[in-house]
Amino acid sequence: MHLRHLTLAAALAAALSSTALAQSKEIKIAHIIGRSGPLEPFATQASRGLKMGFEYATGGTMEVAGKKIVILDKDTQLKADLGKTLLQAAYKDEGVDIAVGPTSSAVALAMIQVARENKKLLLIDQAAAENLTGSKGSRYVFRVGRSTEQDAYANAFVFGKPGYFIATLAPDYSFGREGVAGFKEALKGTKAKIVDEVYAPAGTADFTPYTTRLINALKDQPGRKIIWYMWAGAGQPLKVLDLNPQRYGIEMVTGGGTVYAFMAGSRPMAGNDSATSYYWRCPKNTANDWMVQEHLKRFNSHPDFFTANGFMTAQTIVELLKKTNGKTDDTELLIKTLKTVSIDSVKGKAYFTKDSQQLMQNMYQIKFTLNPEMDKTITKGVDLECLREIKAEELNLPPQKMPAN
Repeated sequence: MHLRHLTLAAALAAALSSTALAQSKEIKIAHIIGRSGPLEPFATQASRGLKMGFEYATGGTMEVAGKKIVILDKDTQLKADLGKTLLQAAYKDEGVDIAVGPTSSAVALAMIQVARENKKLLLIDQAAAENLTGSKGSRYVFRVGRSTEQDAYANAFVFGKPGYFIATLAPDYSFGREGVAGFKEALKGTKAKIVDEVYAPAGTADFTPYTTRLINALKDQPGRKIIWYMWAGAGQPLKVLDLNPQRYGIEMVTGGGTVYAFMAGSRPMAGNDSATSYYWRCPKNTANDWMVQEHLKRFNSHPDFFTANGFMTAQTIVELLKKTNGKTDDTELLIKTLKTVSIDSVKGKAYFTKDSQQLMQNMYQIKFTLNPEMDKTITKGVDLECLREIKAEELNLPPQKMPAN
């Protein structure tokens, strides 16, 4: 009987050892994003980009440092509490090594708490509010996707000129308010003047009262009059143009919203310039060429705005794990190493620094154009001309307020 117990114990120990060995041969990535609801198109783009990025960065093997990359897809439904629950379960119950996401800045604020409590890494790929890697961030949270601050400083590069009068329109939550605050800060020291800030609830259907306020703020200004907007999710801010602000010489420009679905309503902006984080025509490099070609082959469309975010996040993770030789159980090592990571991304050279948890990356000055060859595409004939690449170093971002914990 004693011998039988010993044999069973040995078998159990062997089984457990085998299981642990098998688990050590995997890198588990939880992609926790808003796969349903008004931001679903953004999430779908990022999901495609993440998978393609891992494929590209691993040379098609989907392995790094001898370990298989396993992606666990999760849907926050844009609910902060659900985002927290999913992330907690990923860390505690599913043995996830690195979490990626989310889509919404409001959900991100909730998920940051979980990363901090578990002392585990969270890489933000889409949520853009500046404070997520600043005043409300955590040392365990890094962002690969661009921030509203990077949007703001790229736009200040374009619009910070004498005689420019600007009224802003943004959604009334952290993404919008952080974005406008960043734009105002970026314009300091320039000759441009912001004359009003207008915030509308996310999902707004009737923009009439907000448009009236914008027009009244701008119509009597003596120089170039601009409605500068940023938006995400439901609601179509270009409905502002239904009230014909053009009759007062007022232009409408985007603060970087070159997602194809938004571009479809942008025909009246043809000829106007702006700045953006990504448009498939702009970057000239091997990684972007591969992504564009493969996306066309697989999905019969060009990669959209957030596809690049997912792709770059995967590149970042692979480079990180190469540097740690696949070691993921030491969070302090991951944090220290991540601050040294540099990638040849779809936007060119991108990198972290020891003083920032936001990936430094190039931006683009663009002009809206009309292209008859694109009339039957999702953009309904609206195209972008890439005027110039704004190097990461040219943005002159202020020092980041590093989170303490």
